[in-house]
Amino acid sequence: MKISAQEEYGIRILIRIARCADESGFSIPQISETEGLTQHYVAKLTRLLRLGGFINSTPGQKGGYVLSRPTSKININQVLKTLGGAMFDDEFCATHIGALNLCTNSVDCSARSLWKIIQFTLDQVLDKITLADLCGREESVIKMNALLAVQEQLISIK
Repeated sequence: MKISAQEEYGIRILIRIARCADESGFSIPQISETEGLTQHYVAKLTRLLRLGGFINSTPGQKGGYVLSRPTSKININQVLKTLGGAMFDDEFCATHIGALNLCTNSVDCSARSLWKIIQFTLDQVLDKITLADLCGREESVIKMNALLAVQEQLISIK
């Protein structure tokens, strides 16, 4: 599994906006310069984040982007799904049927079970992480590491 550039840069842009102290927000040119991305790509990502309900645009020549709600209310799992979609969802099998009209493993598929377990585990961890956790310093990573340790314990119990 790989994290897409869209997911990486989208999260970084969201963190950048969250840390912005200016009430008018962070503009596309400012984000572009600080993140080293083209303005076109920043515009694409901010559009996705705005449509996902995570940011709002502020009007005017000095306008930019601000968070639509507090950092503690922005769930990272939802952000990642907005930027790149779930790794596995109910439509996954329908898009991977090969050259046939129906998957040859549609009745009994251990691969599907694997993807469901992985998606469940990802959701369990990512649902506990908010933008507030990512906007802090390294101490906030300790909380995320603790969540991962608990998740590993749950998996080893099975």
